Amino acid sequence: MSQNISRRSFNKISAACVGALGFGVFPAFAANMKVAGIYTQPIQQKWDARLHQGLLAAKAAGGVDYVFSEKVANTDYIRVLREYCEGGAKLIVGEAFGISKEARKVADEYPDVAFLMGDPFAPHGSNFSVFDNYIHEPCYLMGVLAGSMTKTNKLGMVGGYPIGEVNRLFHAFINGAKSVNPKVEVKVTFIGSWYDPPKAKEAAFAQVESGVDVLYAERAGVVDAARDKGIIAFGNVNDMNKEENGANVVVTSALWHMEAAIAHAISRVKSGTFAAENYKEWTMMKKGGASLAPYHEFEDRIPAAAKAKVAKLKADILSGSYTVEIIDSEPKSTF
Repeated sequence: MSQNISRRSFNKISAACVGALGFGVFPAFAANMKVAGIYTQPIQQKWDARLHQGLLAAKAAGGVDYVFSEKVANTDYIRVLREYCEGGAKLIVGEAFGISKEARKVADEYPDVAFLMGDPFAPHGSNFSVFDNYIHEPCYLMGVLAGSMTKTNKLGMVGGYPIGEVNRLFHAFINGAKSVNPKVEVKVTFIGSWYDPPKAKEAAFAQVESGVDVLYAERAGVVDAARDKGIIAFGNVNDMNKEENGANVVVTSALWHMEAAIAHAISRVKSGTFAAENYKEWTMMKKGGASLAPYHEFEDRIPAAAKAKVAKLKADILSGSYTVEIIDSEPKSTF
């Protein structure tokens, strides 16, 4: 359940999250509402961490009592879901991958509870909204940089599983690279795990042995391989330069922010207008759900033309004049 975190800590987290997005997303509410988070992994695991951080920021802004459970197995998930419904939660944020049908049944049983669940399928009923992390846009921008910085024209990507939310990121990265360097070839490896750093590291080593000189670290362990081999990498979901020992290795990362999506859900619950929606747009760049991390030590090491192209593309994406294609099919190695 909820950890004992001081008000000062919450305020620091809120300020950091809002500052990263560049605007204030959380309205001030007069009365507190109970919000629950249910996570299948430890909250340190970065996918769940982004949800957790978004909810901590909501609590820090005021108007929310936040409780959570972590490391909840799918076999126990529905029981925990019902417990929070019975315990007075007005909004439950979690993940229904693999248990979507069962989670939707719970939503039907509790029509007065709002559900915002990670789920690849459509919204359900009147109170079951879905989201996924659509960070393909900053992945495309990273690809532009990767295609401009490779010397062997061989890029490597190591991911967990070939599912839509990973595939679309890899395709965007590839297409961004090819937009500036048609000679680019790619090596794609899926390790069959969401968290196995040694396995991811070995997969990355094998790619480097095949000639890869730039890595996309979709999984933990790849940055360590890049460091060992003296090559550069690009990060995923969190700022892997600062958070995963990526200094002088990770050029930048495609960041995922859930603050805006959670703020939207909370405001809808508070106003009595919550409905079953697809929160896809709330996890994309225009609404503050995705961004490109700073270049850190690479600020002066990236070719000026590549930086200028990325800046222009970013502005075009935010204005809606450029759309990054979403491709959910499994990407394949080309060499």
